[in-house]
Amino acid sequence: MIEIRFHGRGGQGAVTSAEILALAAIEEGRYAQAFPSFGPERRGAPVVAFCRISEEPIRVRANIYEPDLVVVLDSSLLKVVKVASGLKPDGILVTNTRLSTEEMEKSKADMAIKNRVATVDATKIAMEVLGLPITNTTMLGSLLKASEIVRKESVIHPLQERFGRIAQKNITAFQRAFQETVLI
Repeated sequence: MIEIRFHGRGGQGAVTSAEILALAAIEEGRYAQAFPSFGPERRGAPVVAFCRISEEPIRVRANIYEPDLVVVLDSSLLKVVKVASGLKPDGILVTNTRLSTEEMEKSKADMAIKNRVATVDATKIAMEVLGLPITNTTMLGSLLKASEIVRKESVIHPLQERFGRIAQKNITAFQRAFQETVLI
């Protein structure tokens, strides 16, 4: 089973990201679940969402404390929340950041991140493509570049279903982030 934890802020689409990823896995014939962490969520407050993907039925219904992958939709959370907490030693942290590869490499030590990191400026892409700083679909592209947990093609139908008439913009942001992600 692969376990993914999403960190974002209310209104950025962390829960939507987890749901779309789960739907993509289901389209591939696998089992998946996605759910938010319940708490005092409000626009702008830190939010956590979870996704599990497996070849077998998923019986566990608890938060994810030792994820294989962590996705950070808002780089400001890197300094506020211990996003890498519990991340497995071979896990990958996928983050939205404007930092260069060298700057991120230096920041990893300051934030006590020992894992591999995948970076993309998802906010820039979202603003240029969507006209809004909502990074959910953009970060899915980055996640798939870093991990290949589902095929890129499997995400397209859930994006079309979820976003309807604005689906193409989200698909473009998704594909662009896939191309621009750097794995450190």
